[in-house]
Amino acid sequence: MSIPTRESIIARFRSTYGSPPSVVARAPGRVEFIGNHTDYNGGAVLGAAIDRYVWVAAATNPSGRLRLFSAGGQAVLELPSDPGARITGSDSWANYPLGVWRSLKDFGLKQPAGFDLFIESNLPAGAGLSSSAALELATALALLHLVDQADLPADRLAALGRHAENKYVGVPCGILDQGTSAFGQAGHLVHIDCRGPSFSRVPFPVSAHLWIFNTREKHALIDGLYATRNKECLDAAKALGVALLADLTPAQLPPLEKKLTPAQAKRAKHIVEEHARVHDTAEALQRGDLAMVGRLLTASHRSSQHLFENSTPALDQLVDLLEKHPAVLGARLTGGGFGGAVMALTKDSFTEKDAAGIAQAYRARHGRDPEMIHLQAADGAKVLS
Repeated sequence: MSIPTRESIIARFRSTYGSPPSVVARAPGRVEFIGNHTDYNGGAVLGAAIDRYVWVAAATNPSGRLRLFSAGGQAVLELPSDPGARITGSDSWANYPLGVWRSLKDFGLKQPAGFDLFIESNLPAGAGLSSSAALELATALALLHLVDQADLPADRLAALGRHAENKYVGVPCGILDQGTSAFGQAGHLVHIDCRGPSFSRVPFPVSAHLWIFNTREKHALIDGLYATRNKECLDAAKALGVALLADLTPAQLPPLEKKLTPAQAKRAKHIVEEHARVHDTAEALQRGDLAMVGRLLTASHRSSQHLFENSTPALDQLVDLLEKHPAVLGARLTGGGFGGAVMALTKDSFTEKDAAGIAQAYRARHGRDPEMIHLQAADGAKVLS
């Protein structure tokens, strides 16, 4: 797949709508480096904005109608100025940009009365790389540019994207996805204290490499499993008498577990220990101890596998295969789980040939090739000048 450019996006917008766009914005996907489901539990998380993106081009539509087109789609989706209820069926992807448009008003920002939107991406959907958050932030930047409010601070931009997904799409996500996409910087990971939220960056060594192995099991977070885990965590916190599970340390939890159902106890143990792993990982990165980072990543996956139970046999097999490879420092599922992808942290010596060997062993069991992506940490969402 060729990588879109600002010029190619402008040309495709023109061919779709008959005139050029006023703005082209771009936002990166993200890899959840470590911090699985800690974000909405008030914990910390480390993410990497990655060099795979969603591009959004936009122009005002004087008719007041809302027109949206996603590259690869069949036709422009045209809606009245008040689209009404959430869209279902094959056009349900439009709820993400429409949710952003609605959220502008909720945040006291101007809404373009009508707009034309063109969307293109080289992010694989359903792989746990947060194409949805990238779409939200790129849409927000494009729409804000149309009403001369493109100077929205990164923390507000992230909050707006999260609000759109929570309220208008119906996914109770935390701030990880939007925060990482907004605050990304090449050569760094984004550290988010989700209680604030507050954002900082942690250096990521050039000698370390990220590989994604997408199982091609598309996860569908809105279908209920993500929401179920969210509720289990909130119920566990209530039973333990804390506002959020990240208020507890690993040492404080064991005496309190009798207050929980068996399922709640497992979820709580994962979240409390995972929050501690994020802290330990950030410290290990600061001192350049990649071996320790790798061990923490694999421990995170085993906790997701056995305690949070949001892994799958395909994800587990990929981690098993990667763990045995001498050039792999650690591996874990990334994103919400229930399908999606595994992230591996590797040394320089891990090559395309090594990745192909992992893929071959995976194919022998599951009958399909995983999608393999070698990624770099990248800059965050921005308008392309």
